[in-house]
Amino acid sequence: MGRAAPCRAAGAEPPRRPLVAALGLLAALGLLLGSGDCQLQIPCQIQKCTTDFVSLTSHLNSALEGFDLEFCKALRAYSACTYRNSKVCRGNLVYHSAVLGISDLMSQRNCSKDGPTSSTNPEVTHDPCNYSGHAEARELQEGEETPSRTYLFCGLFGDPHLRTFKDHFQTCKVEGAWPLIDNNYLSVQVTNVPVVPGSSATATNKITIIFKSYQDCTDQKVYQAVTDDLPAAFVDGTTSGGDGNTKSLRIVEKVSGKYIEMHARYIGTTVYIRQLGHYLTLAIRMPQELVMAYEESQDLQLCVNGCPSSERIDDSGHLPLPVMGQLLAQGDAAHPWSVYTLETATTKCHEKMLVKDIYFYSCVFDLLTTGDANFTAAAHSALQDVEALHPRKEHWHIFPSSGGGGVGKGSKFFVGLGIVCLILVAFL
Repeated sequence: MGRAAPCRAAGAEPPRRPLVAALGLLAALGLLLGSGDCQLQIPCQIQKCTTDFVSLTSHLNSALEGFDLEFCKALRAYSACTYRNSKVCRGNLVYHSAVLGISDLMSQRNCSKDGPTSSTNPEVTHDPCNYSGHAEARELQEGEETPSRTYLFCGLFGDPHLRTFKDHFQTCKVEGAWPLIDNNYLSVQVTNVPVVPGSSATATNKITIIFKSYQDCTDQKVYQAVTDDLPAAFVDGTTSGGDGNTKSLRIVEKVSGKYIEMHARYIGTTVYIRQLGHYLTLAIRMPQELVMAYEESQDLQLCVNGCPSSERIDDSGHLPLPVMGQLLAQGDAAHPWSVYTLETATTKCHEKMLVKDIYFYSCVFDLLTTGDANFTAAAHSALQDVEALHPRKEHWHIFPSSGGGGVGKGSKFFVGLGIVCLILVAFL
């Protein structure tokens, strides 16, 4: 191959030269990284920047229409790559030669510094704080979909009903503060309080979320919502994290004081929080590889492993409905949960949810437990969040199994003399 070219600034050559010579110079810059005289022992990726640029432009024909447009896009991508390496490549002669060479070529081709960049090679052009860009780059390299592109869903609503990342559906007590998620990137904790006297059912009145600091994409951000205070900002008063016009973390207020969304681009995660009545609901979509990035000491995560058996209200999938006779005997006008019968609760839930899936049955349970019609809206919104965030449409609806003497997909409720019924709630 001969001797490597000396470490001479690319801009030292005449300003107008053929494209082949320019590409030859850039290729030579890559070879210089192998030279002991020119390479500094630091983690500098200038060779990768140069190699990618050559691969983006080597097939272009200067005689064809559109050459300048594509060449300028590749140059801007090359420039962006060198900018991302500016700190780690400080003092590297090859890096500085490349920067000069880029400037020289952009001047020759009348390329503007601002404009679109080539997207042929995701590693050259993707935003380092855009998780989907990283995942797509890995897919192209490995030739198939990787676990990084598998997204999972978790939701919490109602009394409360939990849908785990494994699509298991549970109803739990979990009174007090409990971790839904606790991994290396994100922590989510909920606080649940009793809904009505004499019932073990609780509902969520506080949600705390910590987005952990991540490289240069965002500092640590803490969000907290409580009943009647659903802010559209983090606790430090900001509404976003990260630098630049495109924020890597941001809060979007959909309905003032009632519904907010959080979008964390750098970890490919979306969170919905709503207030319906006096209680909060939460839904989250997150990449599987990040969900599973936690230590052994972090294994108490309701979204990952479900509720402890001692905290389950359902017994092997069966939800015991309130005994209406007892409620009527103990209740009075101050106890609104006595206003629904099984028939009226079923009718009320059917107004919002035509499909009798587990969300429908949860709605009936909540109405009979609390008498609060807002729980109907909570179940309906929870299903809407599933449809918006769950990656697999065929798993949106969970139907109770028909075995075990419970209520099946097409079964009717049975009302006995004591008005005591069971709804079968099954795991997938």
